[in-house]
Amino acid sequence: MRCDFNVPQDKQTGAITNNAWIVAAIPSIKYCLDNGAKSVVLCSHLGRPDGQRNMKFTLQPVAEELKKLLKKDVIFLSDCVGAEVGAACSNPAQGSVILLENLRFHVEEEGKGVDAIGAK
Repeated sequence: MRCDFNVPQDKQTGAITNNAWIVAAIPSIKYCLDNGAKSVVLCSHLGRPDGQRNMKFTLQPVAEELKKLLKKDVIFLSDCVGAEVGAACSNPAQGSVILLENLRFHVEEEGKGVDAIGAK
């Protein structure tokens, strides 16, 4: 499920300063789980990391906020593509909520992003 978890954060600590967009996703996540979905895999972007893995823009704080709001564990994966992600999402436990790392850590997800050598 593509979500809008592009939430404001404290520039010094990275703490979420307004969780309204996360709160807005909770009914949809619960609806899926309550109506037969084995699991829900969530993805989003956060900020503008320009296609680079910049941990200032990690979705880890969002995973922690989701865990509080859903009152259940949220599995946070350190990427959004690859074999590890495929394995984790292929046969998750019933009722699992999985959050993938920031989509914009990959240049393909950035509209005007460029890679480390300046290529689009």
